[in-house]
Amino acid sequence: MEPKDYIVVRIEGDYAYLRLLDGSSAEELFIALALLPFGTDVGTKLRCDMPDFTIL
Repeated sequence: MEPKDYIVVRIEGDYAYLRLLDGSSAEELFIALALLPFGTDVGTKLRCDMPDFTIL
């Protein structure tokens, strides 16, 4: 699986909702904040190279 880039569109409680940066899909992925890098907030761009996320 190749790496994918996401942007955090909202945070609700302990979960972040991510959308693909390339805009190819309006679907949102939700993931626990505990699995994302420290400092992740709304608008943060992330690279997902399963199972790791890094801030771009």
